[in-house]
Amino acid sequence: MDITVAIVEDQKDTRKMLSILINGTDGYECVATFENGEDALARIPQLMPAVVLMDIHLPGLSGIACVQQLKLLCPGIQFIMCTSLEDADSIFNALQAGASGYITKSTAPAKILEAITDAHNGGAPMSSQIARKVISYFQQPPVINKELEKLSAREQEILQYLSKGYRYKEMAALLFISIETVRKHIHNIYEKLQVNSRTDAINKVYQDK
Repeated sequence: MDITVAIVEDQKDTRKMLSILINGTDGYECVATFENGEDALARIPQLMPAVVLMDIHLPGLSGIACVQQLKLLCPGIQFIMCTSLEDADSIFNALQAGASGYITKSTAPAKILEAITDAHNGGAPMSSQIARKVISYFQQPPVINKELEKLSAREQEILQYLSKGYRYKEMAALLFISIETVRKHIHNIYEKLQVNSRTDAINKVYQDK
């Protein structure tokens, strides 16, 4: 049975090249192409392809956000990011969102087909330069932040929620504590870090990360 593939790519030439490559090779079938994330989000759950090749830079909904939403709706689909972006943030955000693989647009056609097969069979295909970045990231020595050490475990937890934009009410609900207790913890955080605002506290602790 052919491996069914959908392509989400806003550049017409790239979209066409990938479609021709897949449909022109025995064992693969391109069932749909999309030029934006919104259309992909609407149609892919109905089509249920085995693998989706997903660009990151798309008009409107980003490829990473699209993968995150589709993975919740269709956990069985394998998503491979196919992009020109090679920075660590893009790589890890994509993998965290649910991507199974990450290849660059400069990947040779035969390697793209290999990546599709690999993802379909449960693997995690990556371009060699992407794999190198992942390895380098994990080989970095841990950063010990002296400012963070000043805070208790609960205060560190609350500061992390603050950095993600959570409101006092939301933090209280998540941590099963009162809003007043959240306020007290935040007051203590500001005092220990010698800052006067959420932004200053976040910058002081996470600036080196």
